[in-house]
Amino acid sequence: MTDQTQHRLVIADDHPLFRGALREAVTGLLANAEIAEAGSFDDAAKLLDTGGEVDLVLLDLSMPGVRGFSGLMYLRAQYPSTPVIVVSANDDPAVIRRCMDFGASGFIPKTLDVEGMRAAVQRVLNGGVWTPPDVDLSAGNDAEAAELMSRLATLTPQQVRVLMMLSEGLLNKQIAYELGVSEATVKAHVSAILQKLGVESRTQAVIAAAKIEVGQWPQVSPAN
Repeated sequence: MTDQTQHRLVIADDHPLFRGALREAVTGLLANAEIAEAGSFDDAAKLLDTGGEVDLVLLDLSMPGVRGFSGLMYLRAQYPSTPVIVVSANDDPAVIRRCMDFGASGFIPKTLDVEGMRAAVQRVLNGGVWTPPDVDLSAGNDAEAAELMSRLATLTPQQVRVLMMLSEGLLNKQIAYELGVSEATVKAHVSAILQKLGVESRTQAVIAAAKIEVGQWPQVSPAN
């Protein structure tokens, strides 16, 4: 049975075939859905900036412009009222728990069947939370990881973007160019990031950000 309510969704995934599969799953559930697609994180952010109210974002964790949980962190900080369902090929229980800790409303493994995807989307649109039923969400993070995640959660959206770019090895002037701000502004963001994370250098900030990814993500070099 399809839902006749008008909904606006953004599907952010760099694989066109999987975007198509998600679109098919959603349109079978929501008859009047307006669905926008993004193949990179920047495109997804632009859609959210310019598209008015969005009811749900379906976000792939691994796509151009983000690494680890940075895309989810940014969306939750910038658009706190917009629910995000993470869609990922990595269904490690630790990854799922961390996504939920960072404010995701759901987690859909890419191996999930269409009916399962529809059930997840419907649950979240109804204000609920959906994760695979066989995943134990009660297992906690170690104290160090929990402390670091609480610190990361205090970063502003722009600080999250700057930290993402630091992690990619960009210099201040390159970050300034990418964000369309002055180098002085970037320096101020970097200083604030160091203070919030309780570290003394850019390198330590990057290492801290990487700690929450360790063991979950292949360490890839930035795309050319």
